[in-house]
Amino acid sequence: MLVVVALVLALFFAGYEASRPGLRQIMPTLVLAALAAAGRILFGPIPDFKPVSAIAIIAGATLGRRNGFMVGALAALTSNFFFGQGMWTPWQMYAWGLVGYVGGALAYAGVFDRVDGTVRMPALLAYGFASGLLYGVVINAYDIIGFVQPLTWAGAVARLATAVPFDITHGLATCVFLAALYKPWCRRINRVVVKYGL
Repeated sequence: MLVVVALVLALFFAGYEASRPGLRQIMPTLVLAALAAAGRILFGPIPDFKPVSAIAIIAGATLGRRNGFMVGALAALTSNFFFGQGMWTPWQMYAWGLVGYVGGALAYAGVFDRVDGTVRMPALLAYGFASGLLYGVVINAYDIIGFVQPLTWAGAVARLATAVPFDITHGLATCVFLAALYKPWCRRINRVVVKYGL
């Protein structure tokens, strides 16, 4: 399963590289990834209360789904130089990347913003909460495959049950960060996108 996750990441990064983005296109993505990584480290003492998912969603909504994926994946990779690299790193990269990608797809479909530019806050926060559960599904899959021995339905369900409070905390934290950051950050990022024709 780790091979599948690594292959998906490799294909995604290769596709991103093949599009040959210029420095102007890459810089906002790198800045947001750095902010997400720094936020994860800053809130490190509080389990599962991190801004990474929210920032990945914002990146996806403003810069497109692929950039949302890149922000989530790079934030996981770089912040794990502080928290520790391991077999879990590709899973975290994929999970947070997926959160940003889906967020970008939903934003592109008009789920988060109305035509007049106002934010559909209930829809945004609903996905924010769901993204904590989405992240949890991927990470819990890694946990079950790697550590539940022997692998049984009962063991998998028990492991999932212990993860639910953490996934809910992650979802609520994402809602808090989205409520605080989405409007002002999107406004500033969209201004940069328009100014530099990104």
